[in-house]
Parts: sequence; structure tokens; C-alpha cells
Amino acid sequence: MLKPRSIEKFAKFILWCAALFTVTFLVLVLGFILSNGLPKVSWEFLTAEPEAMGAAGGIFSTIVSTVIFTVTTLVIAVPIGILAAIYLTEYISKGPIAGAIRFGTDALAGIPSIVFGLFGFAFFVVILKPVTGGWSLASGALTAAFMILPTIITTTEEAIKAVPDSYREGSYALGATKWQTVSRIVLPSALPGVMTGVILGIGRIVGETAALLLTLGGSLYVPLSLTDPASTMSMHLYKVAMEVGAMDMAFGTATVLIITVLLINISANFIMRGLKRRTTT
Repeated sequence: MLKPRSIEKFAKFILWCAALFTVTFLVLVLGFILSNGLPKVSWEFLTAEPEAMGAAGGIFSTIVSTVIFTVTTLVIAVPIGILAAIYLTEYISKGPIAGAIRFGTDALAGIPSIVFGLFGFAFFVVILKPVTGGWSLASGALTAAFMILPTIITTTEEAIKAVPDSYREGSYALGATKWQTVSRIVLPSALPGVMTGVILGIGRIVGETAALLLTLGGSLYVPLSLTDPASTMSMHLYKVAMEVGAMDMAFGTATVLIITVLLINISANFIMRGLKRRTTT
């Protein structure tokens, strides 16, 4: 029979191997993409318009489309997700209504992205075409908002639950109302957790392709309004690699996409650290 110390050493070895495998795999993937993509990235590549169906030129329009699409999706999803989480935790934490909402949220989180795309095509592109313009940024953003709502609701709910009850009790003792307590005490204390959900949502929609192929339109021109079709970097990457076969452009686009996601994560970490310092002082 193994001694406890031997079991402890074996467990540490397994954990170390798992961590090493994860880091090694990450380095291999990033190294392969960056080594093939960085030589293609230049100022001209970032500022020129795509040409020949993306086989030449740059990716300027896809960068602009990605930014507009991401911001629009967050403007739709973040307020709804935060308000839904507040309602679930602060107003109806238990009961059949809360259970039904949580069940719906969990079910929504498990739906494949292509199903979201099919729904977005049938509802936003076809039925609401007079409003959204058909294949457009509006249709894609509305579809993506449904996709990230479960993530924002769940993470925000857990962040609000982590706020100590003493904060609420102290606020009530001073005569604050329910909404004053939630908006001025609970929510600011939960902001770091809320930001985590937003970051996860950004990571999903920036890298999404399947749902957007059915809703966004795939235009390589710079969109002038939310009713114009567009193409994000992930969509452009898929089309250039799978339909055009220009792998040098695909690796260049993938490199810019990876760097963009890394910059978003780094910026969000700085913001979360600043929020934690404010809430703890």
C-alpha cells in the first residue's frame, strides 16, 4: 500500500505533467501560427482593402467590421445579461420563475453555434429584414448577443452572490432602498466578476464563424451602417483558407486575430486590477 507522501508526490507529478502539456500545446500552436503569419503582417496589410476575394491586399475592412460588430453585440448583451443576473440574485433568488430562467440560461449555453446561426438567419435576416437589412451587422450582432447572454448572466450572478451580505445589511441600516443598495453597493463590488463574463463573451464572438456565415453577409467592404453586410476577421480567415486557398493571407489574418485577443485580455486584466483596488479601499 502506497504511503500518503508517495501519493502526494505522484499527484503533484500528474498535475505538473498536465500543466506542462497545456503550456507546450499553447506554445506550439502560437509558435506555428505566428511564425507563418508575422512575415505577412505589415502596415500595408493592416490598412489596405482586401482584393481578389481576399487572396491579395489587406484586412482593413475586416478589422473595422470586427470592432463594430463586437461593440454592437456588447451594447445589446451586457445590459440585458447584468439586469437578468441582478433580478435572479437580488429579487427572485428562489422559486419556479428563477428556476425556469436558470434552466433556460443553461439550455441556451449548450446550443451549438450553427443552430444560433440558423435561428438568426430565419428570424433576423428573413423575418426582420425591413428592420435589420437582411444579412447585416445588426443581424449578426443580435445573433451573437443571444450566444453570449448565458455566459454574462452566469458569471455576473456568481459575482453578485460573492458580495458579502454585510454590505447589503449596512446599506439597509442606513435607509437605502433595494435598488440603491444593488446599484451603488452590490454591483460595484461585483464589477471584477462582471468584467470576467464580458471578457469571455468577447473571446467567443471575436472567434465565432459558423453563426456569422448565416447572418453577417460576408462583405469585404467597410460597413457604413448597422444594416450593411460585413465580414469579421474570423469569417475572413475561414473563407480565405477554405474557399480561396490563400494560406499566407490566412496565417496573416490569424496572427492579427490572436494579437487582438491577447491585447483585449491584457487590457481587461489591468481594468479588473484597478476595479479590485477601488473596491478593497
